Amino acid sequence: MPSQLPLFPLHTVLFPGALLPLHIFEPRYRMLLADVAANDHRFGVLPPGEDDGLPAPGAIGCVARIRGVQSLPDGRSNIVVSGEHRFRYLGPAATDSPYGQGLVERVDDVPDVQIPNHADTARLHVLATRYAAALESRNDQSLERNFSTDPAVLSFEAAALLEWEFEDLQRMLECRSATERVARLLHALPALVHAAEQHALIHGRAKQNGHGALR
Repeated sequence: MPSQLPLFPLHTVLFPGALLPLHIFEPRYRMLLADVAANDHRFGVLPPGEDDGLPAPGAIGCVARIRGVQSLPDGRSNIVVSGEHRFRYLGPAATDSPYGQGLVERVDDVPDVQIPNHADTARLHVLATRYAAALESRNDQSLERNFSTDPAVLSFEAAALLEWEFEDLQRMLECRSATERVARLLHALPALVHAAEQHALIHGRAKQNGHGALR
């Protein structure tokens, strides 16, 4: 049954099970934040339409749950949200709020004929852990590395690490087969992990000797 959800169109993909930091500065989204913080702390992230407005019906997004808020003196906020389940945007809902609201329905994976086997899931878990560690070292930042062992959840957690174009990440979000997502990631991640680990090594040595040359 469709439900109504406050919506935040973004050129950023939120995956189920992943964390996403957001900077809230537009007045309409400051009001969205205030409204959802007073209710169930949930809103929808979905791809934008024309002029960064709501997209055409059928777009796939992800429910965001607010996990932390840092309020700034000028009214802006830094927040962290976690992805819950995916939804399909059915159309706009009547509202007098300055931000968009929409009618949405939950979207889940379709049953796979063949579920990801244990070996593939274990390999993806190792690659995701290595990739997160390399990105941490390369970018001097902390990332979540407590990955799930459930292949469906793990595939989204690993996808959230990828530095792909928005359209490619959106296609991953829209994929309703855990087996296909795991296969895509196992194809892409080995090269990405190798490159990230090499960059992390150079970055680490650069901090020690002042430049990127290896001694």
